[in-house]
Amino acid sequence: MREGPAGYGLSCLHTHTVFCDGSDEIETYCRGAWERGFHSLGFSAHGPVSGKTGFSSDWHLPEDRLEEYLDAVREARRRWEGKLRIYLGLELDFIPGLMGPADREYRDLGLDYLIGSVHYLIPPRSGPFTVDGSREELDRGLREGFGGDGEALVQCYWDQVAAMIRAGGFEILGHADLVKKNNRGPGGPFFDPAGSAYLRRAGEIAALAGEAASRRGMVVEVNTGGMNRGTLDETYPSPALLTMFRENRVGALVSADAHRERDLEGHYGEALALMRSAGYHSTVLFEGKEGGRPRWSERPLSEIRPQALSAGP
Repeated sequence: MREGPAGYGLSCLHTHTVFCDGSDEIETYCRGAWERGFHSLGFSAHGPVSGKTGFSSDWHLPEDRLEEYLDAVREARRRWEGKLRIYLGLELDFIPGLMGPADREYRDLGLDYLIGSVHYLIPPRSGPFTVDGSREELDRGLREGFGGDGEALVQCYWDQVAAMIRAGGFEILGHADLVKKNNRGPGGPFFDPAGSAYLRRAGEIAALAGEAASRRGMVVEVNTGGMNRGTLDETYPSPALLTMFRENRVGALVSADAHRERDLEGHYGEALALMRSAGYHSTVLFEGKEGGRPRWSERPLSEIRPQALSAGP
């Protein structure tokens, strides 16, 4: 199994292809990861939502293509055996009362791992909406669902993240503070990310993650997707929240949340620097499961050098 020196310890387990809202094929990603000397590559299509929730979505894997997706990743694993570790996963939404990574049916799919994420908010006054959609969607959800109270919206988001962590069923906590996507600007237009209420709830999430890490081996991703798509100037999670995760002994891995092959390794240098500033000395790499629990190996941050290779197979 080749692992190039420039890509030593690099991986991406958060990857979206044409099966959901990505723009590149599975094989294109495999080739790109191999050329960069990646340790591993995992595919994580947005799990189907319409059958369980009734929601209409153009960015989730369609129900009738689930088996096709599973087979396509398994075929890629066979095709790249001995050259690149390929893992099969899904990114699953936690939507209170409707679906979540802990739901029993996902255990029967033969997946290597699951990413647990909160995209949809269920407000007390209106229907669900995505917290990371357009600014117009967020403004409407904030107005109709929370009476314009940004702090109430953030509390709802943290409540759902906390409930998802408690429910379990997943190996990787996805973009933990996704709620900040449309909150750019000094002080934030609808909540203050440096405010005491926000930081207190963030600390509670980090403590819950620490318990899940100890009991179930859950880790958090340092997600560069917002940087890759130009919507953010920092990773998910923020420096402050990542420090809280480290203080609670939560392992961390870097992911590109790739929607294009060229996203692979995108802004990994900044993510690794953030991990160092948060007090991490190593990252974790997925090595499969044993007894239903994920196996993570550690790689020292000092030995990882993000730099794309140009070699062919």
